[in-house]
Amino acid sequence: MWYMSCAWRAAAPRRLPAPWRSPRPRSSATGPTARKNVPYEKTLQDNGSGSGEPSRPPPRAAEVVVVGGGSLGCQTTYHLAKQGVSSVVLLERDRLTSGTTWHTAGLLWQLRPSDVEVELLAHTRDVVSRELPAETGLHTGWVQNGGLFIASNKQRLDEYKRLMSLGKVYGVESYVLTPSQTKDLYPLMNIEDLYGTLYVPKDGTMDPAGTCSTLARAAAARGATVIIENCPVSGIQVRADDFGVKRVYAVETAHGTIQTPCVVNCAGVWAPALGRLAGVHVPLVGMHHAYVVTERIEGIQNMPNVRDHDASIYLRLQGDALSVGGYESNPIFWEEVSEKFAFGLFDLDWDVFMQHIEGAINRVPVLEKTGIKSTVCGPESFTADHKPLMGEAPEVRGFFLGCGFNSAGMMLGGGCGRELAHWIIHGRPEKDMYGYDIRRFHCSLTNNNRWIRERSHESYAKNYSVVFPHDEPLAGRNVRKDPLHEELLRQGCVFQERHGWERPGWFSPRGAAPVLDYDYYGAYGQERHRDYTYNRLLGDEYTFDFPPHHDIIKTECLTCRNALALFDMSYFGKFYLVGPEATKAANWLFTADVSKAPGSTVYTCMLNKRGGVESDLTVSRISPGAPASPLAPTFEGDGYYLAIGGAVAQHNWSHITTVLQDMKLQCKLLDCSEELGMMSIQGPLSRVVLQEVLDTDLSNEAFPFSTHKLVMAAGCTVRAMRLSFVGELGWELHVPRADCVKVYQAVMQAGARHGIANAGYRAIDSLSIEKGYRHWHADLRPDDTPLEAGLAFTCKLKSSIPFLGREAVEAQKAKVPLGVPMFGLEAVWRDGEVVGHIRRADFGFTIDKTIAYGYIRDPAGGPVSLDFVRSGSYQLERMGVPYPAQAHTRSPFDPDNQRVKGFY
Repeated sequence: MWYMSCAWRAAAPRRLPAPWRSPRPRSSATGPTARKNVPYEKTLQDNGSGSGEPSRPPPRAAEVVVVGGGSLGCQTTYHLAKQGVSSVVLLERDRLTSGTTWHTAGLLWQLRPSDVEVELLAHTRDVVSRELPAETGLHTGWVQNGGLFIASNKQRLDEYKRLMSLGKVYGVESYVLTPSQTKDLYPLMNIEDLYGTLYVPKDGTMDPAGTCSTLARAAAARGATVIIENCPVSGIQVRADDFGVKRVYAVETAHGTIQTPCVVNCAGVWAPALGRLAGVHVPLVGMHHAYVVTERIEGIQNMPNVRDHDASIYLRLQGDALSVGGYESNPIFWEEVSEKFAFGLFDLDWDVFMQHIEGAINRVPVLEKTGIKSTVCGPESFTADHKPLMGEAPEVRGFFLGCGFNSAGMMLGGGCGRELAHWIIHGRPEKDMYGYDIRRFHCSLTNNNRWIRERSHESYAKNYSVVFPHDEPLAGRNVRKDPLHEELLRQGCVFQERHGWERPGWFSPRGAAPVLDYDYYGAYGQERHRDYTYNRLLGDEYTFDFPPHHDIIKTECLTCRNALALFDMSYFGKFYLVGPEATKAANWLFTADVSKAPGSTVYTCMLNKRGGVESDLTVSRISPGAPASPLAPTFEGDGYYLAIGGAVAQHNWSHITTVLQDMKLQCKLLDCSEELGMMSIQGPLSRVVLQEVLDTDLSNEAFPFSTHKLVMAAGCTVRAMRLSFVGELGWELHVPRADCVKVYQAVMQAGARHGIANAGYRAIDSLSIEKGYRHWHADLRPDDTPLEAGLAFTCKLKSSIPFLGREAVEAQKAKVPLGVPMFGLEAVWRDGEVVGHIRRADFGFTIDKTIAYGYIRDPAGGPVSLDFVRSGSYQLERMGVPYPAQAHTRSPFDPDNQRVKGFY
């Protein structure tokens, strides 16, 4: 055990005066909802802070008001000023960095398992190491001492090799080292249990105070920025416009009201309270997050920072000492967030923190004989998926979020501050920020405290876990169940969670595998589940090889290809766009011509102003119902039925709503997602089976592809659509919730003698990639255009009808997607040069090959033509090893769509 010298002295930045108050006693309560720790606070008396007077009077108006003077607030303010906003006000309730930023470790690791995050981190590094010093002549405190990721097993090293391959695409220098090479680099490290390491020489650390003060000075120097400290926000005025749309109107403080159309919530742990002032839900929780600073260690100078993911610790170089911290399985929730907390710390709970000490001593044994100089335990904000919350809130126009950074606000601050500024100015970010967009969460989840708490805990506890492609959460489950849930559970369905929904993943022949209530991994005195079948099946997925149930998924796929399969797709978003100007809205929103006769169904995209794909969906023209029902609402004017992937339903809803509001159109968007189920019956025998169930002629002449009808099935009215997302003959049945089980059983009974089987989304992923069908946000993102994605056929470019993004599409030269076989995030090499990376991959059982999709670029800067794609010699680098790859510009399976049309 470490010996302790001054073990309870809190660490603080050198510029801060005065000692800390003594800690108050901790609560003895236990359990995930009761455990508390009362902060002790510091009183500031310099520069007017704490005097009740702001550092300067608030102005009467501003284009943008940023609330919160931490990393994100300062970065966003700086980038708003840099991008030309003429009037920006930053309000800080105390002093800059006084909330959570001042005590952060300030680490910057350049490699993450996301191409967008690698780019965001690169910009932060550029801001602190180059931009700010050049603009201000000041040093931000950036120290480039390198980073070292520790692997104690093959799976961890495989993960690092994937990161190394991705890094090559973006010019991030990194090396996989052997244990002996690691020892040469870091002589004090124990390498006996090492499998290998990943070394990134240009990683480093930032000084929070130095960075934020320099950002503030750089922003103010542009003349359009006002930074006001000691000015807490007391209210946010929201007003409804003539169309009933809620919009930000003003920000209230005790020292005056600032009229503004835009507020940016960068308040960190205090963001939920600020959101409540505007009627906005901010789904994050506050937790205690700690590190300790050691006494001097001989020989530690100039060593790289270390992340030992398997021990869940980090070791940050701090001069001639180390800061040691990590992510524990039983973090302490900050139950009652204090409004007056500033430059404060909590009393460190050693029972919680000891697991990090044990891991640190194992990695650097000299620590066992090293004293602890100080402890730092402060509040941090954490979210349900360990990703930040950004973008415009769905509830109120003009209210933006830049919070919930999960202790990564310093290293993501520069990239996210720039994207958030662009978002505010132009209505969308430059990069694909969907993974951070608040709209990734369904509106029913952002105010569900149980879901937020459970998922935030699990994401915190698993932060250093290996990121496997098919992992699923155990927390916050069974929130949204479709009408077939219990029926499929009995048949062995292994569910996935998307958007709060339980959707079928695959079907185990060994019987039911229910998802149980969250046990917090045994923390807080909770009894951990024993013989947990679902958790055991998830454990089988923890590999970068094919899982044990690979052949089960294969059977589902080949049953669909050779006979027929039933897919429960009830989690889909199901919206109606209706009203006198619905067709005007549809023409503008959708790239394809959807203004056809009732009974037509069209596959289309929705774009943003830059031509990026915001969604792909099907749109069906409908007639009004009489009487109204979930299958056919009553309406005046025109009507369209929209079916959208359930995992992105909220994003679609918000995108459409925003367009309708901005255009002030007389139409409504209705959500019937919970009221309708959806079954897709696909395969060469689907017509034979469904002909026994439906009361309509299913021949090609009577029921062509891309059409729909209201028909009877098992005595129930359903909407049948002839569509396919797997490249087979098939129909979707859209069914009122109460009738779903009855219709399902009728289909399964009719299909029994033809070999029908249940199939899940793992099969859909394989079948769709085999056919060349796209998944939004895997193959399609808001920074990809239909031309780049091979979806130009969805655009009505031959007509004169305008649509959102048309000008951008018409102005762009086409680029062709590349298909190569691997798992995803692999570097794509063409003629010896890195030209891109893989977005999505899966195994195609029909053609017996792995298929992957990605985008490539010409390193010389020229256009990517068909000749460019076809003329190159390709390799894919998987975990550091290059493999030959063959490029396709069309799907290798049924490229002419014959099977979809019923021709075999």
